[in-house]
Amino acid sequence: MLLELNHIYKWVTTGGRRTFLLNDLSLQVEKGEFISVMGPSGSGKSTLLNVIGMLDSFDEGAYNFDGEPVHQLKEKQRAKLFKDNMGFVFQAYHLIDELTVYENIETPLLYKKIKGSERKAMVADILDRFNIVGKKDLFPTQLSGGQQQLVGVARALIAKPSLILADEPTGNLNSKQSDEIMQLFKQLNEEDGVTIIQATHSESNAAYGSRTINLLDGSIAK
Repeated sequence: MLLELNHIYKWVTTGGRRTFLLNDLSLQVEKGEFISVMGPSGSGKSTLLNVIGMLDSFDEGAYNFDGEPVHQLKEKQRAKLFKDNMGFVFQAYHLIDELTVYENIETPLLYKKIKGSERKAMVADILDRFNIVGKKDLFPTQLSGGQQQLVGVARALIAKPSLILADEPTGNLNSKQSDEIMQLFKQLNEEDGVTIIQATHSESNAAYGSRTINLLDGSIAK
C-alpha cells in the first residue's frame, strides 16, 4: 500500500458556518496504480491532491504514506517525505520565469543536495528523454504552452518520485499536446512503475488511468 486516507475532513469556517472541502473521504492507493480523479469544479479534486501532496493540512482523519503517519509528522518531516517521494505537475506550469529550462528542471536536485556532476547527467538524460535538448537555454516565456508543460513534467520527474500528482496537467494544452503528455504518463506508469494520481475534467485523459474516482461535494461518489 502506498498511501491510505481514512475519514479525512477539511473545512473552512465563515460566519460561524462550516463548509466542507473534503467530507469523510477515505481512499487507498496501491503502488503502481494510475488513478484519475474526476468531478465538477468545487468538488474537492485540487484539495484532495494538495492534501495527498502535503501542501495542505486537514482537520480530522488519518493519512498514512508508505507506512508513515503523515497526520502525526512535524512540518519538516512532511517536507522531507514530499521531497523524497513526490513530484507535482500543475495546470499553470509554475515554472520560474527567471530560470532557463535547464535550471528549472535542475531545481529539485538542488533541494536534494545532489552533486554537480550527477545533476548534470540527470538533467541531460531527462532533456534527451523529452526531446527538449535544443530548448535548454531558453526561458519559459520563450516556449509554447505544450513545451512549458513538458518542462513542468520533466521537473516533476527528475528526482525519480514514486508518486506523481497531476492537477489538470493538460488544462491549457491543445489535444495533440495533451495526448503527448498523457502518453508520457502512461509510459512512466507502465515502464517505470510510477504511481500517478491525476485530477482532470477530461474523459479522454481519465481513460488513461486504471481506476477512476468521482468526487462530489468533497466525498467519493458511490
